[in-house]
Amino acid sequence: MSKASADLLCFSGLRGGYGDTTVLKGIDGGVREGQTLGILGRNGVGKTTLMRLLAGYLQPFSGEISWKGKDYGRLAPFKRSRLGLAYSPQEQVVFDELSVADNLVLHLDSRDLSRYAPYLQAFPRLKERLRQRAGTLSGGEKKLLAFVRVLAEGKALSLLDEPTEGVQQENIDLMADLLRQRAAQGAAFIIVEQNLEFLRQVMDSLLVLDHGQCVAQGRAAEFDRARLAGFLHV
Repeated sequence: MSKASADLLCFSGLRGGYGDTTVLKGIDGGVREGQTLGILGRNGVGKTTLMRLLAGYLQPFSGEISWKGKDYGRLAPFKRSRLGLAYSPQEQVVFDELSVADNLVLHLDSRDLSRYAPYLQAFPRLKERLRQRAGTLSGGEKKLLAFVRVLAEGKALSLLDEPTEGVQQENIDLMADLLRQRAAQGAAFIIVEQNLEFLRQVMDSLLVLDHGQCVAQGRAAEFDRARLAGFLHV
């Protein structure tokens, strides 16, 4: 079986960037159903660019992105969503002027919050603030709101860019638990993250970027904490 057919999402020779600037210089990778691919690297090495390419908010200069073995590298973001992809960016993760509840139902056909029940139980702070304007939340609370919204979508693959940034440690542990539960149900994740303990809890494989190139790649068992930390040193 080829890699493209084995993976839910596969990318190969991926080059991309902004205007005349090439950020990614030929990246290969993929993730299977029920698996989590971690993306690690220092700031400014191309991690968010990769996520934007996979989500469809950037078009690649060259290379291929496939979904279940079929090319989808030129599909618009909303078409990728229909296929089963969800995306939570690093910045601007919520609509500040809307309430917490409105942020949770904006993309739905009804205002029914029942799908969020297990997540609001896990993060009662969000439940307490459903009527509050999302812009008044702390940075970590906004990240939790975005995380909950994406997981509740129940998509086959979720792209999460720095999901634990600013989040309290007890909530980070709960996030890891919820991700593992969803993965056990067959969901796949690609997660950009610099919290090494969180990454070690959830990842099945890892791709490390530096200066727009892959400098390490493999199964989670190949990377102990010391090796992971070395990739973040200047």
